[in-house]
Amino acid sequence: MTDDEISASEAPLIEHLIELRTRLIYSVLGFGAAFIVSFYFSKELLYLLTLPFVWGTGQKADLISTQLLGVFLVKLKIAAFGGLFIGFPLIATQIYRFVAPGLYKREKQAFLPYLIATPLFFILGAALVYFFLLPVAIRFFTILAGDSGVALMPDVQGYLDFVIMLILAFGLCFQLPVILTLLGQIGIVSYEQLKSGRKFAIVGVFVVAAVLTPPDPISQIAMAVPLMALYEVSVQAVRFIEARRKKREEAEAAKDAT
Repeated sequence: MTDDEISASEAPLIEHLIELRTRLIYSVLGFGAAFIVSFYFSKELLYLLTLPFVWGTGQKADLISTQLLGVFLVKLKIAAFGGLFIGFPLIATQIYRFVAPGLYKREKQAFLPYLIATPLFFILGAALVYFFLLPVAIRFFTILAGDSGVALMPDVQGYLDFVIMLILAFGLCFQLPVILTLLGQIGIVSYEQLKSGRKFAIVGVFVVAAVLTPPDPISQIAMAVPLMALYEVSVQAVRFIEARRKKREEAEAAKDAT
């Protein structure tokens, strides 16, 4: 390779690195701004996160802190969680703007729906946790503690970790149809593979639910059933994608034949 060829190959690499740095800076700034806003409103956000406790027990959420820095650490966790949650659309947009120049027009059109669907499915999973699973699980554990003669006084850090863990777990698991449909779009998985692997998917879903949820059957079923429904949606979505791809290829073949 000559010096000119080396210089020509280095130029696009430097341009890509500069573009990557720009997108990373925007993403960090977006996360930082959302972090600051979330930290400022951490008291209000904590109140919102304690509402499932109120709904589940019918009592005021009297949380305690057993550490001197407990409240400050809680504010930082809320700020980090809010920074990711609020800043995700901007971060996802920066990722798209980085990869978009290397995509064909058809690939850009195929990629955009996934960019929109990702936060929507995350919010759907988070809403299921917030409005249904958390109140039910908290009520279950409260009754269990009362039957055992134990006065339940949740620590604010432990409660917040429990809530954030469930919201993130469900939000990420609800990306299943997005991931499977995207894999089907690029041809890595097929409808027949997903259809034949349904029995393995059932086992995998219940294993994931057992690992990510609290050790009670209500929480596990509350995660497993929607995940299986989403898997079935993914199977049919991949089937539709393959049928549309086949129809397009047949139309192009007929056009070339003429």
